[in-house]
Amino acid sequence: MTTTLAPPVPIGKAAVGALGILALSTGALESVVSPTIPLLERELDMSQSEGALLSIVLLITGALITPLAGKFGDRYGGKKVLIRLMAVVSLGGTVSALAPNLPVLLVGQVLQGAMIGALPLSFIVVRKHLPAGESKVAIGVVSGLFVGGSMVGMLSAGPVAEQLSRHWMFALPTIAVVGSTLLVNRLMPADPPGRPDDVGIDWPGLLLLSGMLTTLMLVLALAPEAGSAPLVLVALVVLLAVFVTGWVRVERRAAAPMIDLNMLARPAIWKACALTFVICLGTTMAVYLVPQLLDERGDGYGFRASATEIGLYLLPGAVAATLAGPLGGLGDRRFGSRAVVNTGVVMMAVGLLAVAAVHTEIWHLVVGKVLIALANGLCVTAMMTSTATAVDPNDTGIATSLILVSRVLGSAVGGQLGGALLTAGTPSGSEVAAESAYVTG
Repeated sequence: MTTTLAPPVPIGKAAVGALGILALSTGALESVVSPTIPLLERELDMSQSEGALLSIVLLITGALITPLAGKFGDRYGGKKVLIRLMAVVSLGGTVSALAPNLPVLLVGQVLQGAMIGALPLSFIVVRKHLPAGESKVAIGVVSGLFVGGSMVGMLSAGPVAEQLSRHWMFALPTIAVVGSTLLVNRLMPADPPGRPDDVGIDWPGLLLLSGMLTTLMLVLALAPEAGSAPLVLVALVVLLAVFVTGWVRVERRAAAPMIDLNMLARPAIWKACALTFVICLGTTMAVYLVPQLLDERGDGYGFRASATEIGLYLLPGAVAATLAGPLGGLGDRRFGSRAVVNTGVVMMAVGLLAVAAVHTEIWHLVVGKVLIALANGLCVTAMMTSTATAVDPNDTGIATSLILVSRVLGSAVGGQLGGALLTAGTPSGSEVAAESAYVTG
């Protein structure tokens, strides 16, 4: 006998709003470390290499968790997995808030990395409860609020850490995550599970991907100082090639691969992943370099801005990033994803080139950052919504997780590359990077 599943219960604006608040909270929690690395290095007596490790460990664990979260959400139901994942994130935020030293803080960041898997789970829930047109807008809202939350976290982390303590910059967004998770659990109806299977987790693929991502970050971190240790860099590059080769072979043979290479080979998927990677690389480069240039004290360039002033100058970009998600979803529904992505790509190129060519006034950087933030939100949202609605509903989680992994990788590479350019562009004995390093970035 076969059992017919009841159709999913339609959801209202309140449930979508709860998902949006959760995305805003997790985005804020994700981003509090990056702007406070110098403060954490001083308070926890960390070296620069330890600071670099702290800045990327959440991204690495997020890239590993996201495909698993998407797959489990497709298999067992998005809401069920989302609530459990948020329990892990809340625990991680609590550990980070209470951490007395670096090892404990790293444990908290590893647990927090699970938050990046929340987005594909949210998309699974939205896709199952809303028709295609409405789901595109809802996905755009959730994506936009996650990006906006990241900007809010970056802007607020420094003042909160300075006025209260580093503990509160983790505690406040964690409290918001707990509250919004309870709200989602109350307002969001359960979604039916997808097709069941008895295949286990692809642990070899998970381990190889972990090694691949860690080695990639080490290569980027050591590249500016390759002259002092060339053999180490060469060895890491060879190790990276070994990890990539081994991972591809394992995923091709696995019964249930962690990342489905067959799905990744679809033109619509791999093109979206490649463009997401490049867009996020460019965005993160600007996110890293623009505050540095505002703070810079070079001869004829830089503005010697304080941390509070930098936060105010970046505020218009944060607003643009928050609005870009809903705009991208609406634009996708009305004009199609290609038109939205083309608009975003042109806007991104104009913003980056304009800032590189003209950066003698603060408003130049403010306007350029707004264009870049808006372009990023439009592109990523359009590619996320088009991907989520183009595949079978039971594949929504794994398909969108591929886009999110590309986003994480692009962001991590962009941040590391920006730091490498400034390090390479800083003359020996000086603490001021050359203006040409900013222009190149």
